[in-house]
Amino acid sequence: MRIFLTVLATLLLQHTVLFAQSINLVNPILTGFYPDPSIVKVGPDYYLVNSTFSYFPGIPVMHSRDLKNWKQVGNVISRPSQMNFLGDRMTRGLFAPAIDFHNGTYYVTCTLIDHKGNFVVTAKNPAGPWSDPIFLPEVKGIDPSLYFEGDKAYVIYNSDPPDNKPLYDGHRSIKMIELNPQTLQTVGEAKIVVNGGVDLSKKPVWIEGPHIMKRNGWYYLYAAEGGTSVNHTEVVFRSKTVLGPFVPYEKNPILSQRELPKDRQNPITSAGHAQFVEGPDGKTYAIFLAVRPYEDNFYNTGRETFIVPVVWKDEWPVMAPGPDGVQYSYQASYPEVKQPGARPQSGNFSYTLTFEKQLDPALLFLRTVDSTSFSLSKAQGLTLKLKPETCAETGNPAFVGKRQQHLYCTTETELNFTPKAAHEKAGLVIFQDEKHFYYLCKSVDSGKPVLQLFKSTAEAKKMELLTQAPLKSATARVQLRTTAQGDTYSFHFSENGKAWTLLKDKVDARFLSTQVAGGFIGCLFGMYATSSGQPSTNTASFQWLKYAGNDPVYKK
Repeated sequence: MRIFLTVLATLLLQHTVLFAQSINLVNPILTGFYPDPSIVKVGPDYYLVNSTFSYFPGIPVMHSRDLKNWKQVGNVISRPSQMNFLGDRMTRGLFAPAIDFHNGTYYVTCTLIDHKGNFVVTAKNPAGPWSDPIFLPEVKGIDPSLYFEGDKAYVIYNSDPPDNKPLYDGHRSIKMIELNPQTLQTVGEAKIVVNGGVDLSKKPVWIEGPHIMKRNGWYYLYAAEGGTSVNHTEVVFRSKTVLGPFVPYEKNPILSQRELPKDRQNPITSAGHAQFVEGPDGKTYAIFLAVRPYEDNFYNTGRETFIVPVVWKDEWPVMAPGPDGVQYSYQASYPEVKQPGARPQSGNFSYTLTFEKQLDPALLFLRTVDSTSFSLSKAQGLTLKLKPETCAETGNPAFVGKRQQHLYCTTETELNFTPKAAHEKAGLVIFQDEKHFYYLCKSVDSGKPVLQLFKSTAEAKKMELLTQAPLKSATARVQLRTTAQGDTYSFHFSENGKAWTLLKDKVDARFLSTQVAGGFIGCLFGMYATSSGQPSTNTASFQWLKYAGNDPVYKK
């Protein structure tokens, strides 16, 4: 009996240890508008960056030790002196950053589209501060990443086809050029290492987001192909030398969702733009972008960051999402490492943001930050000065926003604002871009306080009034609520914080989808105040911002 009990206790202990070392990686690992992910492993630490286009601050830096629990530790573009995006549409700005580490220094390469092009910044601490950008005028293209070998570095990037003569629409190439790691200046001439894609005879399009890794004597060049929509894939090539020639894998693509049934439940689509990384268990994983449509190709949450395991077959890396494509969760055999103070980023979650001392690093401004236009205090929360600029233009309005991270979610705030004229408005905006937003705001009409719901139009200085309701007091605080339910939004308000009044239900959410708006970004819930082109000395205060995600796919 004693031997039996000893064996049983040993088995239970082993089971407990195995259970304790199991982690559930829930997709997306970063929900909402976190596109074009790039990752680097430094010791036990992982650092991940994403595109932010014309939002400021630019390029969030996320930290993890288990690839599941992520905490934002900083932003790469955190100072207006580094750059701003004034005059740019929201879907322009910063495209596809890549993060690397070499000899004690962190590097981020990125593209400032429409302006000076590709640049590199450095830091000793990934939380920052990061250096001012050094632009690389010889690197003509997009999506640069770095590969270090010995005392040399190489920039790998998407560029024009040979002789700048495309054979078809979407014909691009992957080029490499040497970079001096000390001076951050290019050396020599760029070389085309991939022309078109896997098979030029099949007219592959938009080969982009390239990375290089070395394993067992092989150099692997892998990149996205097919464009960053429903035909998005990931492909891989390999060579015995860093500059090629690179031979494509005969079973490319190594990741694709485009062949799956379109009528499947809870689809994940448009997967690609991947990067490989070694997990805490020593196995290979891929992080990449994909989207979650609520119907057809309609989604408002933007392109998000996902993870899948990678298996090696005949010395080729092949992503292993499962028989039905990318899954919403994967089990891995290593322990979970939670970070103090980190908000959840995957699955359903809820939290309340307060504005007592500093803004959460995940909150975003439009194009730059004007530190004179807002203040923080425990009594008033976030106070915005009404600015003449509107979010329908390409300036810097009084706007602070957070990402919509779920298809089904609720956002609430408490507004303290006394409008003095009809052109003064403050409230919550659901913002996709300059021409696609809904604005739930307090204002006055014929001298009386009202709550209004506007829809943007193609004209920058004109909004369509969908509905409005009278308010009892011009000076009392009002609570605002917006609810996303897949293809619709609803808007409520409360004058006592207890009873909620429906202002308008079933407003078309597809109007704010990437499919309708175009571009590359996702929706934000923004605290926004404007004097609509006229000068004003008025202010509006937001006491807190509550957010709760409720996607059915995560419910058991």
